[in-house]
Amino acid sequence: MQELKDRIVKDGEIYPGDVLKVSSFLNHQLDTELLDHIGREIADIFSKSKITKILTIEASGIAIAMAVSRYINVPIIFAKKNKNKNMSQDVYSVEAFSYTKGATNLIQVEKRFISKDDAILIVDDFLAKGSALNALTGIVKESGASLVGCAIAIEKVYQGGGAELAHKGIRIESLAKIKSMSVEDGIVFED
Repeated sequence: MQELKDRIVKDGEIYPGDVLKVSSFLNHQLDTELLDHIGREIADIFSKSKITKILTIEASGIAIAMAVSRYINVPIIFAKKNKNKNMSQDVYSVEAFSYTKGATNLIQVEKRFISKDDAILIVDDFLAKGSALNALTGIVKESGASLVGCAIAIEKVYQGGGAELAHKGIRIESLAKIKSMSVEDGIVFED
């Protein structure tokens, strides 16, 4: 998606440690017009799929999932990263390492929200090594629901997470695929 790539080049910031900061428009401060266009693009890509629910992870994936839901009109479930008192004890749960936070989280979704009859589209902001998506696909598998695919705003192709998931037979659709990135050379997108 050229609009997203242009925005990454214009406003994205490359930090040491292989971090791409897009907080000025995608995951801290939100550009709602850009999010709407991302939502429409993802909905168009998956238009022939019979999706019943969108699954994402808190917090950065929620805004993108809402934009997608606007066009395909299905409920959104967001996996919580930590157990809290207002959550049922009957949950699907799996551990996932967060590269940006440097910590392992227990990802949880209440079982009542996903059934074996559901067709799930996973939506997230980033795909790098694939830890979060592996956790979410694990929850879908445990539930017995079918996985339609994964829609990602930005994929760091060179970190291999997308290839690993695709090798498992999972459909991965990323709107901006970064082939390489460095402070010195900037961002190079895959065609």
